[in-house]
Amino acid sequence: MDLEEAEEFKERCSQCAAVSWGLTDEGKYYCTSCHNVTERSQEVINTDLIPNTQIKALNRGLKKKNNSEKGWDWYVCEGFQNILCQQAEALKNLGIGPELKNDVLHNFWKRYLQKSKQAYCKNPVYTTGRKPTVLEDNLSHSDWASEPELLSDVSCPPFLESGAESQSDIHTRKPFPISKASQSETSVCSGSLDGVEYSQRKEKGVVKMTVPQTLAFCYLSLLWQREAITLSDLLRFVEEDHIPYINAFQHFPEQMKLYGRDRGIFGIESWPDYEDIYKKTIEVGTFLDLPRFPDITEDCYLHPNILCMKYLMEVNLPDEMHNLTCHVVKMTGMGEVDFLTFDPIAKMAKTVKYDVQAVAIIVVVLKLLFLLDDNLEWSLSNLAEKHNEKNKKDKPWFDFRKWYQIMKKAFDEKKQKWEEARAKYLWKSEKPLYYSFVDKPVAYKKREMVVNLQKQFSTLVDSTATAGKKSPSSFQFNWTEEDTDRTCFHGHSLQGVLKEKGQSLLTKNSLYWLSTQKFCRCYCTHVTTYEESNYSLSYQFILNLFSFLLRIKTSLLHEEVSLVEKKLFEKKYSVTKKKSRSKKARRH
Repeated sequence: MDLEEAEEFKERCSQCAAVSWGLTDEGKYYCTSCHNVTERSQEVINTDLIPNTQIKALNRGLKKKNNSEKGWDWYVCEGFQNILCQQAEALKNLGIGPELKNDVLHNFWKRYLQKSKQAYCKNPVYTTGRKPTVLEDNLSHSDWASEPELLSDVSCPPFLESGAESQSDIHTRKPFPISKASQSETSVCSGSLDGVEYSQRKEKGVVKMTVPQTLAFCYLSLLWQREAITLSDLLRFVEEDHIPYINAFQHFPEQMKLYGRDRGIFGIESWPDYEDIYKKTIEVGTFLDLPRFPDITEDCYLHPNILCMKYLMEVNLPDEMHNLTCHVVKMTGMGEVDFLTFDPIAKMAKTVKYDVQAVAIIVVVLKLLFLLDDNLEWSLSNLAEKHNEKNKKDKPWFDFRKWYQIMKKAFDEKKQKWEEARAKYLWKSEKPLYYSFVDKPVAYKKREMVVNLQKQFSTLVDSTATAGKKSPSSFQFNWTEEDTDRTCFHGHSLQGVLKEKGQSLLTKNSLYWLSTQKFCRCYCTHVTTYEESNYSLSYQFILNLFSFLLRIKTSLLHEEVSLVEKKLFEKKYSVTKKKSRSKKARRH
């Protein structure tokens, strides 16, 4: 390489804007600052004097460093498409049917590209000068597992309400070819072609795609299919690394280079939040103008009657409580199809927090039975303990104190393991992100040093091998009758807290306290309202237990409990008012 011969080349480098050039063995100019190789080569006036020049170049081989480092031309939406593909495959591995990926999620994503005018429309919006050419003579079906491609179909039919694609639509897709990146087209500040503009884009009325939005797409697809996965389950599977989310970009194909502004778009350094994904789900569903979702009926997993049974089993409460939760669901109208079914095009589009609602119903039933004021529940526990000692052969009464002690121990152990796992989580990806190619060697060197240090410290701290990723499960707590170390309360009786009146059962507790002050006290004279700072220890424990189970904030659960109470007492007050009116009518 001869620096003197390259002095005549005065153009600035497209990568670092420096004017410092050298010559490769093949006669091409390269930047001595960032080692960027151009397509320009030194002009040779008379090749007859150096007949072996071409032979030497062929023997040494042409360097393709530029192409291998730049990779494909790709857009930001293709990166999100790749993440959605990974998440759909993960859900498939968890037991979800393939139609969720091939039909539902694909159609939702296709609809998003169309609504945001990125594809499947006559005039797609491209942020760079290059517009890929549609291959008219090479029609092929788009495979999500194949190389990322941005699809476009000028004759795309409207979104199918059934969630399935027609066969004609499959054969009329016109995929854009993935071309190799050229120096003039690739963005200097990002690996993607539109990374810089995408990070600055703020278009009114258009939902901007982010990594958390991918979970909203997945949950919408699960909700459309009425699968047996709640939003809290989905986020927990993300937390347990069963569904790609943190550092999902490291599974991109090698040719999709990420650097610069791509860091802020695809780099995630926090766990997904329940309320945030819930709001994004409604936002995406409304933006896509999706039709009314399939009805949530009584035989559906997301119905409160089924979810209440699931959570009663998980927190080791008696099976008899399920009759009471079903009664509360019926009284409040929370089990009706119209209330449970998501309708994005409705005037006030909202979906039910199915898991939070079910847990809130259980909390209300516990308050109806035991009051949870740090007094009545312990008195009833004393009665249950005395009865169980005298009648050891009979069906045992439910002892709230014993349940509290067992559950608190199990909860503390589970929470400690969860906190330790979070503290040990490695946020840095195996595939480091860097701002530019100049920083690439430094980023990889730092990553190598971090990995070596982690190995050394792990050897010093703990010589035992780290446990592998645990298998996914819908239950976090498991209770069986055969477990001799811990008591299983599923078969215990509520006879100690219920009393018979004719053919019906009533609670021995006639008092109740409300979880909020935003409630009219005229509904019931024996209702008391407590400040949050005065909540009983037993009530606080139950809130913490269920909040940990769903990975939500206690304030969210407390708010849902208040909504259930409001509906319940409004119903009770209206029934009482009707009875008093009928009595007055009879007198007259």
